[in-house]
Amino acid sequence: MTDTPAPDLKPSFRSDVTVDLVKHAASDSDVLWAARVSTAGEQSLEELQKDPERSKGLINYLMRDRHGSPFEHNSMTFFISAPIFVFREFMRHRVGWSYNEESGRYRELQPVFYVPDAERKLVQQGRPGKYEFVAGSAEQQELTSRVMEDSYRRSYEAYQEMLAAGVAREVARATLPVGLFSSMYATCNARSLMHFLGLRTQHELAKVPSFPQREIEMVGEKMEREWAALMPLTHAAFNTNGRVAP
Repeated sequence: MTDTPAPDLKPSFRSDVTVDLVKHAASDSDVLWAARVSTAGEQSLEELQKDPERSKGLINYLMRDRHGSPFEHNSMTFFISAPIFVFREFMRHRVGWSYNEESGRYRELQPVFYVPDAERKLVQQGRPGKYEFVAGSAEQQELTSRVMEDSYRRSYEAYQEMLAAGVAREVARATLPVGLFSSMYATCNARSLMHFLGLRTQHELAKVPSFPQREIEMVGEKMEREWAALMPLTHAAFNTNGRVAP
């Protein structure tokens, strides 16, 4: 059976990202038994049956003094839908992360594209390391939406034209922009996630300032909400100690 492209796909536009926690083995007690094995050996397994609340001081100590390895004995897998340019920044995080992304070689890519909404600040001011973003004018907002949507439509029409002519997907995809939405599974542990959040989100409690692109910060905020529900004591210690990964 021949895999033929759908002839009437029309581009759609969105300004959000989505993050779904699809699998996890993560709790505050994971930090405790991993930490206590150094002094208790096999008796550290007793932490599995105890309330981690009683040992939140230990979690805070580990975070404060940056004893990081106990925060690695857990796992979270997220399914993320975001523009390709977000994933290209995301995959700079390599230690403690595993990724599998949708492939433009093996499937026809769907015409869903990113267009920022009115809340997205459009104008960049300052120099590298001290960027500030301010809201754009109504004219800049209209221009951004119009130009991006027109560009997306033209690029996807070119992509479909090439597919219809029998050009391989892995070649035809070169016409598509990084504003195209993609999807991936991303698996991490709490320590690697904390490092990601320290760099890719802004927060009033952060000791070290960060200047993330807003779109990857949107992903980070959604991941953080899921993690905070799984490991509330660890999340609280992360905030208390300046949002610096141990």
